[in-house]
Amino acid sequence: MPLPTISTPTYELTLPSSNRKIKYRPFLVKEEKILIIAMESQDTKQIARAVKDVLTKCILTKGIKVEKLSTFDIEYLFLNIRGKSVGEQIEVMVTCPDDEKTQVPMSINIDDIKVLSEDSHSPNIKLDDTYTLKMKYPSLTEFIKNNFDNLEKLELLRDSLKERVKDVEEIYRLLFNYIDRKDVFNVEHEINFIKEQNYFYKSLELLKMRMGYNRAKTEEIIEDFLKDDEANLETYVKQKIQNIFIDCLLLESNGDQILVNNKFESVIFETPKDVYSICQRFKNLFKNVKTI
Repeated sequence: MPLPTISTPTYELTLPSSNRKIKYRPFLVKEEKILIIAMESQDTKQIARAVKDVLTKCILTKGIKVEKLSTFDIEYLFLNIRGKSVGEQIEVMVTCPDDEKTQVPMSINIDDIKVLSEDSHSPNIKLDDTYTLKMKYPSLTEFIKNNFDNLEKLELLRDSLKERVKDVEEIYRLLFNYIDRKDVFNVEHEINFIKEQNYFYKSLELLKMRMGYNRAKTEEIIEDFLKDDEANLETYVKQKIQNIFIDCLLLESNGDQILVNNKFESVIFETPKDVYSICQRFKNLFKNVKTI
């Protein structure tokens, strides 16, 4: 004799973006567990994936692709599913607008939450008498790509930049200093760091010796320089430093290219001392980063 099946209640709502009616059910215990695990991971991409998977299982109307739904459809749908699964009341802490500090407990009824749209709202933008541009709402897939993927890239950038800034401070800055101050070599012949000029290779050997325990890394940098189209080692080293500082600006600005452009003057340097100061500024970006 087969085990009895437990019937799950079904509900209906209207998607705000399209006014399409869909049927859905509450999420089950195993699906709630997926959400809890994702929340505990504090991984934004995993949380988004969990929400998508749970919504896909809870939507009963055929032909609905969760990844294609607008972000506010997702929020409205998830709130309603949560309400039918756990309860319509949500307890939240609200910041008092008077002092913008005091936290006040508040209970919100999910059934009272509505997506409002003006009667004049239209996806069409008239460019001229001939052309009209039809816009669409950002989907869940686009939201993840533009937000969480970007965050993931920034975290990877943060990890790599920590070592690169260290290289600037300990190696590139010293190279820049010795190349700039040729008098420190104390030799009779000319010091020259431009390819195909007299004493170029002798000057490179002297530079390697000056770098002491950083010689191995210096040899790697010089080897890359010799393969590069740039003829002047000083220009090559300064460009490497500048590129690393620009990447730091990108990280500091959370990927906002406009902010990077506005802050660009803050990473322009003239002397090794300037390079050191900028390195100290960017070290704050890596205070909570563990090196693998």
